[in-house]
Amino acid sequence: MDFSGLFVWPNVRFILEGFLLTLEVSIYSIVFSFALGIVFGILRYTRLPVISQVAAFIIDLIRNLPLLLIIFFIGMVLPSIGFSISLKWAAITGLSIFEGAMIAEIVRSGLNSVHKGQVEAARSSGLSYFSTLWHIILPQALRRMVPPIVSQFISLFKDTSLAVIISLPELTHNIQIVSGQNQSFVIPALLFAAFLYFAVNYSMSLIARRLEVRTH
Repeated sequence: MDFSGLFVWPNVRFILEGFLLTLEVSIYSIVFSFALGIVFGILRYTRLPVISQVAAFIIDLIRNLPLLLIIFFIGMVLPSIGFSISLKWAAITGLSIFEGAMIAEIVRSGLNSVHKGQVEAARSSGLSYFSTLWHIILPQALRRMVPPIVSQFISLFKDTSLAVIISLPELTHNIQIVSGQNQSFVIPALLFAAFLYFAVNYSMSLIARRLEVRTH
């Protein structure tokens, strides 16, 4: 193991560039997947004719596909048939779609966890169905959904490593490149990558715990 040989500035800078791209992809994917998850989770919960069934089909379809396959299809297959998309946005799109489907199920479960008596009381007081959903059900459900949603975001951050399949120069990709320079760099490089992944994920888990305490 050659720690001193690995941790020269050009190598460290290259690894950190991949780490920053990983963070960028994660942030965009978190925002978009959360928006998609909220929309599709609500659509599935409302049981609107046709619309809720279509939403349920899309969610189930995506949840039962490997994320690796989704990223590969968007990053490699679509460009080959004329749909041009950068590697970064291919990864963001794939992660957002997949994690959005996961979050949609969390949202649906959170909405279903609100006691039906509160819904009936709101409706009997004159609130419309959507006013009840917006003012009564959703605020309570969101508080209960915070811990599992943050846990899903932690999974999302780790899943960015799958973008290596489309050669996105994120953290895992750049670690592989640096490790390929010298066999003695492999273990130090992997330990460095593990530290960076752990630092971000552990920080998010601490946030999740704090939010969980506040919601109870």
